[in-house]
Amino acid sequence: MNRIPPALGHLLPTTLAFFTPQSGGSPNANSIDSLYKITLYVALVIFVLVEGALAYALYRFRARKGAVAAQIRGNTRLEVGWTTGAAVILLGLAVLTFAKLSSIQDPVNSSAENEHLVSDGARLYASAERKLPPSGKSLNITVVGRQFVWQFVYPGNEPDGLGAPYSYEEMVVPTKTTVTLDIVSADVVHSWWVPQLGGKFQAVPGYHNYTWFKIEKPGIFRGQCALICGRGHARMIATVKAVPPAQFEAWLAYQKTLIAEANAAAQVARAKLGSQIGAGQVENP
Repeated sequence: MNRIPPALGHLLPTTLAFFTPQSGGSPNANSIDSLYKITLYVALVIFVLVEGALAYALYRFRARKGAVAAQIRGNTRLEVGWTTGAAVILLGLAVLTFAKLSSIQDPVNSSAENEHLVSDGARLYASAERKLPPSGKSLNITVVGRQFVWQFVYPGNEPDGLGAPYSYEEMVVPTKTTVTLDIVSADVVHSWWVPQLGGKFQAVPGYHNYTWFKIEKPGIFRGQCALICGRGHARMIATVKAVPPAQFEAWLAYQKTLIAEANAAAQVARAKLGSQIGAGQVENP
């Protein structure tokens, strides 16, 4: 019995992967990928049938000496058939797309053991654009696009609204936890895109955009700004690092400690500056 060489066995999946979206990081990205592949397979079947029929017609009815081509002035049954067939295919794809949209747009709940990592809903809200999990709880992170770096602001600010922990370029998140993103811009239009975690979302000055993801296993997912935003656009990378919940809590606590230490040093500097008078206030702050 002949066996297909391993190289040929991987050829079709590898080729299709080149033309399909990346996935595997989050349920919404997987839904986008599966919907895309279904549409691609249908399109490939139609392409093969149409091109096959065209090749057959070119060969079967090629010009021959002495042969007179039949003059056909239309075929009502054939025309109605292909029109109806195309309409049925388009309707089927439309129904499938709308059936899949909820799994792409609507976040799922975090795993039960990670409920302590997400908000109790007091500071979250849902709208036509912003979706929340059925439980109404998620880890909400604000993504700020800046020329030319991504900033990630985490919950946990002080009562005065200041001191929220943040990071640049690398977003750290816990596994098995639903993360909702509030995407904004501080200057020009940017585009948030980590392919394995879902689609692209614009960061527009004065406007909020929203998306979500949930990563099951520890890993690193890479992306970048997907819209030319200036000379430093190529350097505006983004990395999402998923770690176990305990490691995330330790990392977040460390970030809060760094901010508290920086705020304390700033208060000392301000007090020193305020105690000086005259030229010393400017020359020796």
